[in-house]
Amino acid sequence: MITATPTVASTAHLGPGIPFTCSLRVEWRKSIDTRAARWLLAAVVAISVIAAIVPIATPNSSDQDLSNYLAIMAIGVTLLLPVVSILTLTSEWSQRTVLTTFTQDPRRDRVLAAKLTVGLGLAAIGGLAGLAIASAGLQISDALGRPVSWDVGSSELVGYGLFVLLSSLMGMAFGALLHNTAAAIAAYSAIPTLITIVAVPFAAIRDWVDSATTSNWILHGEWSGHSAQILTSVGIWVLLPLLVGLSRTLRRDAN
Repeated sequence: MITATPTVASTAHLGPGIPFTCSLRVEWRKSIDTRAARWLLAAVVAISVIAAIVPIATPNSSDQDLSNYLAIMAIGVTLLLPVVSILTLTSEWSQRTVLTTFTQDPRRDRVLAAKLTVGLGLAAIGGLAGLAIASAGLQISDALGRPVSWDVGSSELVGYGLFVLLSSLMGMAFGALLHNTAAAIAAYSAIPTLITIVAVPFAAIRDWVDSATTSNWILHGEWSGHSAQILTSVGIWVLLPLLVGLSRTLRRDAN
């Protein structure tokens, strides 16, 4: 009879185990070395390129500056990249290979740390690639003889980076919480949108629970006067599901 692997509460007696750097390499390979992940990453690149083409093709209605290009690029990058991050937390549960993972390394906390690090690493790479594509798009616009501006505030650059990282972290939070790829993707996509629609008539609470509003503030670096609302929204949509999800993963039987 197959028994469940030890949970975090029963692994205190274990030795050093697998080095964390080895866990990182394994999780990195698993996150990108599947057909689904490769297609998703290819789609992220394609959508990012299309996102850069949009302001080039609409010079009369799109500001030809790096700030605007980055704002458009952020949407392109985060359209599918969080799905890749979701897969890092759900694929093994969905494919019933999680028992193998936690048998090879029973220290679930370290496995989860490696998965989260890989997910954020992919987000960081995606964000930097988006920045490069946006800059190339603006360079093309400049080469076409249009007046362009390369000025962008540090708050906007930080906001762009946080927007991309938090989007992927939110995806991983739902993945850790639900342990099912389809359910996590649906919840990540639908629940915040539903809350946005429901919260529209309630202006007093909308800015505190509507992730679309607070994400827009983050993206444009508009922290002044909105810090409390942003932190509350991040707590609701990222930190709370992530903590509950990690706790569930640490305790759930893997049989």
